Amino acid sequence: MILKIAFRNIFRQKRRTILTALAMVVGFMLSSVFIGWSDGIYSDIIDTFTRNRIGHIQVHREGYLDSPSLYKNISDYEAIGETIQHNDGVHAWTPRLYAAGLGSVGEKSTAVRVVGIDIKRENSATEFYQRVIEGRTFEENALNEMVIGKGLKKILKAEIGSDLVVFSQAADGSIANNLYKIVGIADSGDDITDRMTCYLNLAAAQELFVLDERIHELVVIVSNINHVHKVTDAIRTSLNDSTLVVSPWQEIAKSFYTAMQSDRQGDAIGRFVIILIVAMGVLNTVLMSVLERTREYGLLRAVGTKPIQIFYLVLCEVVIIAIVSVIIGALLGTIINYLLSIYGITLNEAFTYGGMKFDTLHAEINLRTYTIPFLTVMLSALLVSLYPAIKAARILPAKAMRTR
Repeated sequence: MILKIAFRNIFRQKRRTILTALAMVVGFMLSSVFIGWSDGIYSDIIDTFTRNRIGHIQVHREGYLDSPSLYKNISDYEAIGETIQHNDGVHAWTPRLYAAGLGSVGEKSTAVRVVGIDIKRENSATEFYQRVIEGRTFEENALNEMVIGKGLKKILKAEIGSDLVVFSQAADGSIANNLYKIVGIADSGDDITDRMTCYLNLAAAQELFVLDERIHELVVIVSNINHVHKVTDAIRTSLNDSTLVVSPWQEIAKSFYTAMQSDRQGDAIGRFVIILIVAMGVLNTVLMSVLERTREYGLLRAVGTKPIQIFYLVLCEVVIIAIVSVIIGALLGTIINYLLSIYGITLNEAFTYGGMKFDTLHAEINLRTYTIPFLTVMLSALLVSLYPAIKAARILPAKAMRTR
């Protein structure tokens, strides 16, 4: 009976019902788009940061991260990489070698960071070729070709085809020096990295620094970034080597991760504002509904309806409207988030985060874009409906019947 009366009251007062539903629909839609937009931005930032710079997971010799050294290297890395690849959730892996030195083009010299990469694996794992904005990447077996950062190009006044001389010290204590032809200019998205990094074929870097078949880092890319910790644990178990340290990106870039978490916590303020808008809209319309129907509730009490039944009647009306509103809001929110995930919004001026520049922002559709708005709308609607429902249940029949 309560459900039947609730449906009758909803359709009888269409204008009031539409106003109540509109507040909930807008609230759900705003919350869904806000979360999808926020999560999409953070996903873009994390994906760009990890893929272009550090990967999702890294494997090093014990103590390397605390005190990087040419001598803290990993041997037999091919076998280690194959073991890593057999773990579920691993998309790709790639080896890297790091060393410092002095780079010279003509009369210009500056400190450089030499990064030795397996170009085939690097392209598969991190799509290195997409970062080359001028020229090309070096050939897979080329030992005398080099790609440099765009910032380093400016410092050394280098061009495609220029010869760059690298001076350093090899692992055996000898002088490491060689001449390389610049074939490409890279843009990693990080100005500091681009001002000092030059990329060599891994075999060429191993030859230069006398590190035959040795590297400093294994970078792992996972299929789903949300499963990084699970994959990290699986890799540790499969390697079972106490001399190797397996670290997720959250540990490698702890300051960056902490800043991201702080920013995401700030989103709670936006969600609170949306909850407040929904709550005030629902409270206003439901309370007005109770006041307008004082005589009706008084008549129900007079014919024997219990106060608890009237209480449930008011809540039932709100729940029905809320369910319909959630469905409509979810549909509208999904459409908007989908369009924003495909086309995004291009900013007039790019913004910088973590040393990387972003000029286009995209949204994403995930479980949070539905669960949080659903809980927001349903809980806020129910909570603000308690007072009107209690007020309706406490109406005195004799007094209500005299109300005009």
